[in-house]
Amino acid sequence: MTRTVAFATLGLAARGLAALGLALVAMTAGAQDMMRDVDLTSPAMVSAEMTRPEVEAVLAKASPKQPADFTGKRLSGLDLSGLDLSNAVLRAARLNKAILRDARLDRAILDQAWLLDADLTGASLKGANLFASQMARARLDGANLSGARIAADLTGASLVGASIADAHLGADMRNQSMGLMRAVLRSANLERLNARNADLSRVDLEFAVLKGADLSGASLKNAQLGGADLTGAIVIDADFDGADLVSAKLIALNGLDRAKNFDKAKNRERLIRE
Repeated sequence: MTRTVAFATLGLAARGLAALGLALVAMTAGAQDMMRDVDLTSPAMVSAEMTRPEVEAVLAKASPKQPADFTGKRLSGLDLSGLDLSNAVLRAARLNKAILRDARLDRAILDQAWLLDADLTGASLKGANLFASQMARARLDGANLSGARIAADLTGASLVGASIADAHLGADMRNQSMGLMRAVLRSANLERLNARNADLSRVDLEFAVLKGADLSGASLKNAQLGGADLTGAIVIDADFDGADLVSAKLIALNGLDRAKNFDKAKNRERLIRE
């Protein structure tokens, strides 16, 4: 299986971020290796430097020309449920275990943000940018990420009933100077996921649960689907060109006869049909 090669750097300002001193550099690494040099129990990763009322005050002063800017802010553990953070800049912010249930993050910039174990149940992230974001075990059940650009680590995350329709999770091979940047959804719960027309090319979906997912029109080119469970998934017009299906469960698929390039998938003889 192809391993994630990623390089992500947290920019440090002269003030405010100087104490953080975090540099995330991972070459030929898996999800755990990407964070091996980061102390996830340090105050920088588990504390908050703002209160909810202070966050609300910043949002109240924001405008379309000057969106709320929380770059590098420590917001871990805060209950920000229901807040409208649309267009907010949360680059390199730390939101570990933050509660963002039903929050609006449409078009928000969450590049290099930390959202480990964050709760985004029912949140709206339409058109959001999630580049090199750390979202392992995050809960996004029922969330709407349609049209978002997602090159995040979502290992073990839950997106039950969520939407990534028209979203871009695949690797852009024209721009990979930082290594293979794509979404990682290894062991994620993606039951009933709406992934219609999503770009999942080269995405790591190993051991992910995709039962009843709608993959109509999705690109699964060169995706890693080893051990994934696609029982009952809809695959009409889904493109399997180069997808690795070793030990994948393709039971009772809907529309397999209308899928694209299934004959070009890898390890078809080792998939599970019943």
